[in-house]
Amino acid sequence: MSGTEDPGRVEFTSVRELRGPLAVVDKVDGVGWDEFVRFTLDSGERRHGLVLEVDRGTAVVQVLEDTAGMAPARLRAAFSGSPLRVPVGPGWLGRVCNGRGEPLDGGPPVFGAATAAVGGSPVNPVLREPPAEPVLTGVSAVDALTTLVRGQKLPVFSVAGLPHLELAAQIAAQSTAGGQPFCVVFAAMGVTHADAAFVRDALEERSAAGELVLLLNTADDPVIERVLTPRIALTVAEHLAFTGGRHVLVVMTDMTSYAEALREVSAARGEIPARRAYPGYLYSDLASLYERCGRVRGLPGSVTVLPVLTMPAGDITHPVPDLTGYITEGQIVLSRAVHARGVYPPVDALSSLSRLMRKGAGPGRTRDDHLDVAAQLLSALARARQVRELADLVGQAALPPADRAFLDFDEAFGHGLVNQRRDELRTLEDTLERAWRVLLTLPRGELGMLPAALLDARLAGREG
Repeated sequence: MSGTEDPGRVEFTSVRELRGPLAVVDKVDGVGWDEFVRFTLDSGERRHGLVLEVDRGTAVVQVLEDTAGMAPARLRAAFSGSPLRVPVGPGWLGRVCNGRGEPLDGGPPVFGAATAAVGGSPVNPVLREPPAEPVLTGVSAVDALTTLVRGQKLPVFSVAGLPHLELAAQIAAQSTAGGQPFCVVFAAMGVTHADAAFVRDALEERSAAGELVLLLNTADDPVIERVLTPRIALTVAEHLAFTGGRHVLVVMTDMTSYAEALREVSAARGEIPARRAYPGYLYSDLASLYERCGRVRGLPGSVTVLPVLTMPAGDITHPVPDLTGYITEGQIVLSRAVHARGVYPPVDALSSLSRLMRKGAGPGRTRDDHLDVAAQLLSALARARQVRELADLVGQAALPPADRAFLDFDEAFGHGLVNQRRDELRTLEDTLERAWRVLLTLPRGELGMLPAALLDARLAGREG
């Protein structure tokens, strides 16, 4: 972590109080919002902080590590005069760090030829290029039906107990940009030590190849670090993309843990709470993270963001998923019902959507038949769901043969297309061929969304 520290800056000894993760410093002059602060304890230990607010000579500073063991009367605070900055560049690739960017892999601190402000710099909207071209994940449920597009922000909505971390790690381990330079920045927030070890193991191969930056904030790390982790991840990703020319996928899990950390800091500051006690600026704060993705005209590379969040009690109207849905471009929804059928990943295809899929899939991008196949799959799946509800009322024996075919299709869809091993990398070709096999379990008359010529060619190939 770097703070552009000037050793000539005045040190203040007027720390009035410590309030949870916050320090209140009186009698300061020339201090600004978001300024980086260095605290020095009597023992010589250093801790760091960021200015949250300044009012009439009093600064409220959030301490990034912890306030445990700090005594206000014996603290010295030096304000750097600039926001928190971190080194940027390819030196991050292959490294495992904590949520503040400090090494966990036994290596030296991360160095870079340049530094960048953790808060990022706004991009002129006129210079933004629309997302295009796919990021292929090797996961059939995503690639076939909710294709991830370079420069897109596409969240995963889950609930406690579902394998969202496994899916996030699988996508991070397998994703590619069609042979172009590609890397992953994985930011884990509030995870258990067991989950942190799982992520390290799952991504070991990508890390060894120099294609991964891993930031791990565990549940027992300071809560303020959790607020900083995604910002450091995005700052690193932006430089790798727009200066280094790579296509970068940023996976951030769990954004609900991030929002709860934000709520805790807000409560410590004594702010008036809004919905569910979250701060009133939750929407703009989430937007300040999600909107750091995209493509910029005249610059190489792209930043694609895949936030993962758990919905408390499965409530999709909870503030975190609700506000995330307003900012992002679709969602991948995981379902307990699909999970109970033994399908991994337990994606609810009818609740999931990639609004930019048509920008990144189809002729010239994936395969000419991709969009037609996806539309027919979703149409048939919607019909199968209606038939299943009817079968629950009248019994399968009372259904006409055409309806029973949709029940068979539903089973084939779940176990023949969506279900795959947690370490299974499927090519798009394999995924779409599986999709065709699932569709052809239905009578031709039920496949009205597929072009007749395409269907004729498929049926002729099967008969041949």
